[in-house]
Amino acid sequence: MDIRQLRYFIAIVEERTVSAAAKRLHLSQPPLSQQLKAMEEELGTFLVERTGKYLKVTEAGKKLYDYALQMVQLMEEAKLEVKEVGIGKNGTLTIGVNTFSVAELPEVLHQFQTQYPKVTYKIQQSESAHLCQLVRSRAVELAFIRMPLELGDDLCFLHLYTEPFYLITSNKQKQFAHDVSLADIQDLPLMLPSIQGLGVHYLILEAFSQLHLPPNIMGECSDISLLMSLISSDFCASIVPETLLKRHKGYEVNIHKISETAKMSSPVGLIWLKNHRLSNTAQNFIDLIKKEGMQSHDG
Repeated sequence: MDIRQLRYFIAIVEERTVSAAAKRLHLSQPPLSQQLKAMEEELGTFLVERTGKYLKVTEAGKKLYDYALQMVQLMEEAKLEVKEVGIGKNGTLTIGVNTFSVAELPEVLHQFQTQYPKVTYKIQQSESAHLCQLVRSRAVELAFIRMPLELGDDLCFLHLYTEPFYLITSNKQKQFAHDVSLADIQDLPLMLPSIQGLGVHYLILEAFSQLHLPPNIMGECSDISLLMSLISSDFCASIVPETLLKRHKGYEVNIHKISETAKMSSPVGLIWLKNHRLSNTAQNFIDLIKKEGMQSHDG
């Protein structure tokens, strides 16, 4: 038996005559009678009793009818779910997020969830270089990364915004009345945010190097919450991207923007595999970001 025959049988049981069922199914009566006979022969039992004006369903027929309803319903649900996955209304959004994350990501995900409430999420956090590997291995479809980074020709890159850097000191230190240059702060004891493969650490050191300024680097710290606590206790100062400040608030610190003359900024973007078909869920997420997401935060 197939799903088509089960649909026929449901109509026969509910209409109680083959002629009425044939009319409901937009079929002629003889082929429908043949299908009913074929089912009975396959199952080796009568499904209906042909007595009087209406058909009477046998005990075997009642059991088949119950199963037929379940199977047809499952088939309809499967078709609907597959269609929804196909157009991105269902399925899973798999994304990688840079260690410092993206400050606006919760708001963007909230917008996406409003449009696609049936989508589930797999979010993996790592440093940018490793996220590129995860995209290449298809462990995640999309990833938010922070430059500088050698991407290669196999990845697409959607630039979202370029993020400024800030000096953070304890509030026991002097306040600057203006944006600070690297020359202003080269003698401060700096504890830099550091995670293996993290472009931010390299970018900061490179900015000092280009100006031929030797920074006073006292160490590095991969735990951002601890770094912020060390700064607020006047143990050290640090240079961090803007996102870190947005995500780690409430510390007693002074914040000063690094002058643009330092040429220190961090491009943030979204990557995916170039020669691989994206799921419609991932494509819908990209479209949302392009339309009303994070690209308006340049500067």
